Amino acid sequence: MSVRSKSSKAWLNEHVNDHYVHMAQKDGYRARAAYKLLEINEKDKLIKPGTVLADLGSAPGSWSQVAAELAGEKGRVFALDILPMDEIQGVSFIQGDFREETVLAEFEALLGNRPLDLVICDMAPNMSGNAVTDQARSYYLCELALDFAVNHLKPGGNFLVKVFQGAGYQEYMAAMREAFAVVQTRKPQASRNRSSEIYLLAKNKR
Repeated sequence: MSVRSKSSKAWLNEHVNDHYVHMAQKDGYRARAAYKLLEINEKDKLIKPGTVLADLGSAPGSWSQVAAELAGEKGRVFALDILPMDEIQGVSFIQGDFREETVLAEFEALLGNRPLDLVICDMAPNMSGNAVTDQARSYYLCELALDFAVNHLKPGGNFLVKVFQGAGYQEYMAAMREAFAVVQTRKPQASRNRSSEIYLLAKNKR
């Protein structure tokens, strides 16, 4: 058995004592991230009965769970992740790498030319431990997600994406403002304070 590092011990201790982890277990959500989307949706009313949306980077599925509940039987949730995801009622899922053209084409075929009301993206790259590399990889995924949103959202549609503050943040905000009327930041309470993650909400696609 390898000895746990102090940082991984601290993470484990935080995780075990995490209010949102306990809530997720009690409420039947697959991850604490569910409460980030619930809190943002409470404020911004992005997902309503009948909403048609795509969830990029969906595994293990907590955002898809929330989205399917809120969109209801008249809504549709299309989800994509490089990792496997157990089935969720009301969610159509494809496993594959979002960066590959063939996977994107398969996902677009699943959409069947439906214009989307909303694109949500809680995607993050596999972390290498090199901050510069990880930041660059993260924004590459975010840029792909923005491109997808611009191409598949109906006029007036919305886009919610997780980003990490640092290099590339201002440029990415500027790119979002070119495509959407309003871009706002959201830092839900379920997002850990020490994390540099922040959510950008782009409203009303031009």
